[in-house]
Amino acid sequence: MSRLVPLAAIVVLTTLSVARADVYRWIDEKGEPHYSDQWVPGSTVIKTSKVRPDSDTMNSPRAGNPADRANQVVADQSNSRAVQQDVAKSRDAQCKAATDRYMKSVVSRRVYKDGPDGARTFLSDADADAYREGARKDVQAACGKVPEFDPNAPIPEPKPIPEPKVNPADATSE
Repeated sequence: MSRLVPLAAIVVLTTLSVARADVYRWIDEKGEPHYSDQWVPGSTVIKTSKVRPDSDTMNSPRAGNPADRANQVVADQSNSRAVQQDVAKSRDAQCKAATDRYMKSVVSRRVYKDGPDGARTFLSDADADAYREGARKDVQAACGKVPEFDPNAPIPEPKPIPEPKVNPADATSE
């Protein structure tokens, strides 16, 4: 039993070292392919443990000359700045939308929701208060602060709904 353990270890280590070796393929005079871990004139590498120049590891930022690495770092920094700017714009848009929703709900005497058929369903006072509280929390989450509401500030006039354009010829009956 004591001889079996070292023998098994040698077999495993030999197998692992062979598995990491290069494998060459060549075809003899009879046209039969042969495989070996030894190079023979006319053989080609089938499998190698070495990094090839066309492999993905050569395209990594750590490989190549310093100018390529510097260009990669600059490109990564530029990309990071662009992402940060996009995130900031998105936050600003979310903050503005939440603030508008909250200010409309505070200024309005009655709060409504549009139904699936376009009809308005007015909320009860308790539901409207809950809606306003939710809108305030949304502003707090999106902006970090809630704008002050001044009850004495003039309320902006609602924008008129434009009249639909009608062709006079279609409107008259003949």
